[in-house]
Parts: sequence; C-alpha cells; structure tokens
Amino acid sequence: MANVNAALASLADSTRRNVLERLAAGPASVKEIAAELPVSRPAVSQHLKVLKEAGLVRDRAEGTRRVYQIDPAGLGAIRAWLDQFWAVALDAFKAEIERQEGTRCKPGKQE
Repeated sequence: MANVNAALASLADSTRRNVLERLAAGPASVKEIAAELPVSRPAVSQHLKVLKEAGLVRDRAEGTRRVYQIDPAGLGAIRAWLDQFWAVALDAFKAEIERQEGTRCKPGKQE
C-alpha cells in the first residue's frame, strides 16, 4: 500500500501527470519532455525524480542522456487498488438489476 500512496501522491501535481501522459506515448529524454511542456529541463528532472521514487517511471542510460519510460509495475499497483472499487460497484449494479428484474417478473404485477 505504501507504493500506491506514494504513486497517488506523486500524481497530485498536474505537471507530473503531464509528464506521465507524455511518457505514455513512448520513452523520452528530459530534453524531449521539456520541449513539450511549459517548464524548464531542471524542473522536468525534479518531477521525473519524484515519479521514479514513486515507482511510476524508470530510466536507462543512452550515451550521455537518460531516457525515461513508464514503469508498468507502478501503474499496475495503482490499477489493482482502483479495481477493488470497480468490483464493488459492479456487484452493486448487478444486484440492483436483478432486483428490478425480479420485481417486474412477479405474477400479478402489471407494467
């Protein structure tokens, strides 16, 4: 749960969400990301550091630069946490539909 908390906290910042959305299109360097956002390269580096510490991105060396990409494991932790709510909501929806169908189908009840 600590990873989920860190990941969600890191996404509270809109610039970090923008960085993550950019990385959804594919791996990119700090320079490439900064070119598409209204923030400086050092600011992008700091945001990437937070996202990396939260487990949402990973990086690799390519020559003298670092290339960042989304870490599927980090997103998987968030998704698993969110999925628990979908399961509850879908179960409640199913129960309500079944209740309504049962009410409509009772003998002697006119529609």
